[in-house]
Amino acid sequence: MTSVLFVVSEEGYWGEECVDPLETLSETEASVDVATPSGGKPVVDDRSIDPENVGEETAEWVKDVHANDQRLQNPMPIANADADQYDAVVFPGGHGTEWDVNQDKHARQLLRETVEGDGGKALVLCHAVGLLAFTRDSDGDFLVDGRDVTGFPNEWEEGIVDDHDRMPDGRKLPYWVEDEVKAAGGNWDAELDADESVTVDGDLLTARGPESSHAGATALVEALGVTRTA
Repeated sequence: MTSVLFVVSEEGYWGEECVDPLETLSETEASVDVATPSGGKPVVDDRSIDPENVGEETAEWVKDVHANDQRLQNPMPIANADADQYDAVVFPGGHGTEWDVNQDKHARQLLRETVEGDGGKALVLCHAVGLLAFTRDSDGDFLVDGRDVTGFPNEWEEGIVDDHDRMPDGRKLPYWVEDEVKAAGGNWDAELDADESVTVDGDLLTARGPESSHAGATALVEALGVTRTA
C-alpha cells in the first residue's frame, strides 16, 4: 500500500494547506500518517480559520477536520518517522513552519532522504518551502540548488508583516521564504500572474499557497499513481 506522511507545524499551520491535501490523499488507496516536531498536537493558524479571511465554508471545514481527524489528534514525533516507510511526505505551510518544521533537523533529514531515495515524492507548500533553504543533500550541497520551485512570495509577505518584519500577532518573522530559497540556489518562480502555482521538479513538488493546495495534492496523487476511492 502507498504510504504518505504529513509533517505539520505546532506553531501555526495554514488550515487549507493541510486539510485539503490530507482529505484529498485520504480519498485514495494511500494510507496517511501525521507527524509534528515534538509529537504534540498541531496548531492551526487562527487567521486560516477566520471566516473574514478565508470564507465561512473553508473556516468551518478546517475547524472540523482539525478537531476531529484522529491523525491530527495523535501525531508522532518527526524523529520517529522513517523515510523508507513512506512513498511521499507532505509539508503543509503556514508562517508557523518558520519557527519549527523548517528549522527541525529531523524534518530536513526526512526531506533529504525522501527526495534522494528510490522513487519517494515530497510535496512542500507555501511557507514550508523555506525548509528547502536549510536542507543539504548527501554531498553537503543545498538540496534546492538548481531546482525549479514555487512558494510564498515576497510580494505577498509585504502585505502581512510590518516594517520590522513583525507578524499581526507580534512575532518577528525570522526570514522571508523567497529570499532564502533563492540564496540557496533555487530557481524561483511564484507565477504571480497565475491563479495557481504548482511546480514539479523530479520527485520534488512545490505549491505557492492556499489557493494552490488542491492542485498540489492532485499533482502528488498523479505522481504516486494511486487510485481514488471516493
